[in-house]
Amino acid sequence: MRNRHFAISFATAVAAITLFFSACRKINDSTELGGGLIPPVDNITTFDTTISVQSFNDTFGLANDSQYLARNAEHFVGLINNDPFFGKTDAQMFFELKPALYGSYPFARKDSVKIDSIVLVLSYLETYGDTNTAQQLKVYELDQSNNFTYDSAYLIRKENFTYNTAAPLSVPGQLFYPRNLNDSVKAFRDTTTNQLRIKLDTNFARRLFNYDTSNAYKSDSIFKTNFKGFALRSEGAGNAIMGFEFASINTKLAIYYNHPKVGGGGRDTSVYYFFFTSLSAGAQYVKRDYSGTPLQASLGGATEDPIVYMQGSPGTFANIRIPALATLSNRLIHRAELIVEQLYDLSDSTFYAPEVLYLDASDPSITVSNYKFRTIPYDLAYTPTGFDFRSLGCLPLNEKDALGNPIRVWRFNISRYVQHVLTKTQSLYDLRLSAPFTLSEVYTIPPAADVVYPGLFLNPTIAKGRIRVGGGNHPAQRMRLRLIYSKL
Repeated sequence: MRNRHFAISFATAVAAITLFFSACRKINDSTELGGGLIPPVDNITTFDTTISVQSFNDTFGLANDSQYLARNAEHFVGLINNDPFFGKTDAQMFFELKPALYGSYPFARKDSVKIDSIVLVLSYLETYGDTNTAQQLKVYELDQSNNFTYDSAYLIRKENFTYNTAAPLSVPGQLFYPRNLNDSVKAFRDTTTNQLRIKLDTNFARRLFNYDTSNAYKSDSIFKTNFKGFALRSEGAGNAIMGFEFASINTKLAIYYNHPKVGGGGRDTSVYYFFFTSLSAGAQYVKRDYSGTPLQASLGGATEDPIVYMQGSPGTFANIRIPALATLSNRLIHRAELIVEQLYDLSDSTFYAPEVLYLDASDPSITVSNYKFRTIPYDLAYTPTGFDFRSLGCLPLNEKDALGNPIRVWRFNISRYVQHVLTKTQSLYDLRLSAPFTLSEVYTIPPAADVVYPGLFLNPTIAKGRIRVGGGNHPAQRMRLRLIYSKL
């Protein structure tokens, strides 16, 4: 394609192809790297080798994870009870639904009202996991003691809120199949798709009807003293988490009722909605339980791990060390890439991989409080549109393993960093591999001063995504540093 506008002879083409393969004979992956990345030098001075790396599994905890979630981000609810490698996940949501306006009574009539039903409606986005296992979702009322405000963000791995589990607001015995959540829904004045609809006790609706403008409906602050918000969680069976959007017209509290027609002659049916307004709070809690899993068995040791476990926030990470770089002689680096290969398992079709893996560096010398990790020096570029994660290699390639199974392969381009390590102008760091939602860390292109970026956005959501990859001593698909270089 590069020469489509130029007429060349057959002999010239053959000569060019012969020269290309002669120059690249020792570079086995030349087609993957692309011809433009291979320097036009002869076979004697261009070499291709791999350097061993060491990998050690670890997990994020409250001490080293400050992942918050904005109230208008995607939130998840559900249970994963049987991931063979990563154990269990319990995702719970907390949110407020409120009247659109205060100072007036929200319902059409208060006298002679008969309540038909009250339904919590949530705007459905996606399912991560097994869509064919039913889950029992229960709704609770948050205790008044909770500090739940729209202008606050909350740690997703911390259980921030309390509620009475003995008194659910939801009608008992409701089971939901994730596979059905994108079906069409036909309800009074509400025909749509992608809704989760949970019936609540009509006593709760009666309570909302009994409020008036002298108390609850007078202002938002007074409404909060009467009703703090909802907690939603799954109880019992389940093997998936489901994603929802609070700030959607499809998310609402629907109260269906009938009342006498004005002037007599029968009854009218009405519905009133409470929505996720600009004053509504939202929060997420995600609990991971690795008990009895291969992941848990790999944690906490000084021995290298042949299998590395990557899980989205709140999840896991791996420490990567390349001690051989400390003693490697100086040379001209054309390409240095950390190669990370997925280890295929049938469960990957149910619990799929994160969209992005990220590589950064641990730097104990950083003087900024609470920031001990930095972007890979020289190799993560900041452009007018943001950080160039693609060039760093955070997005995977689709390949196949030795048995023909589809796998994802990451090739992290750390060429400039490695070159500076070899020329002794850059410290050799321990690296960290992870699959975060967001990160806050130090960024710099030396010799510029360090800058702290409090929000590097990587994966599109929290909670979903996990993958096993080969560690530095895996027998077949080892993690490794590949060097393409010329001798000086």
